Amino acid sequence: MQKILKWFAPILALGVALFLIFFFISINSSVNLGSNEPLSLESNITQIKIDEIWINHFSQTERLGFSYPVNEVYIKIDLNEKINKTIIYKLSATLLDPYQLFCLKEELKRHKLKFYLKQDKKGMDLFIYSKDVNKLNSLVEILKNYQISASVKPYKEEY
Repeated sequence: MQKILKWFAPILALGVALFLIFFFISINSSVNLGSNEPLSLESNITQIKIDEIWINHFSQTERLGFSYPVNEVYIKIDLNEKINKTIIYKLSATLLDPYQLFCLKEELKRHKLKFYLKQDKKGMDLFIYSKDVNKLNSLVEILKNYQISASVKPYKEEY
């Protein structure tokens, strides 16, 4: 048993080496692949027979007694209905240090407002979108106590 284990590793290494030699010889053989002229693209336009188009199979299924669950969708829109436009206001503020951010988050939790923070190289910007302009104006007055300058403007979506 020890003789077999003693010779197993060298025999395995020799077998792998022979495999690699034959593999490299086979992929690097100098077989002439034909002329050395560049390949040219031949474009043959093939005509598809109407019987072979896959969608024709679906048109025949209704005749065979099976129809797919959704063939057409109808949507009814009442164009005479008056659309009420609601004005959405945007509060924007620029935050300069972490203490202002902490104070702002505490005030927003107290007012139960959702907000969006955007951070870039210049600093951190806060955006709050709401329909209640009075609530946003009261928040601006509170933020002045923390030296946070904020402004409220009507928000207009850009497409």
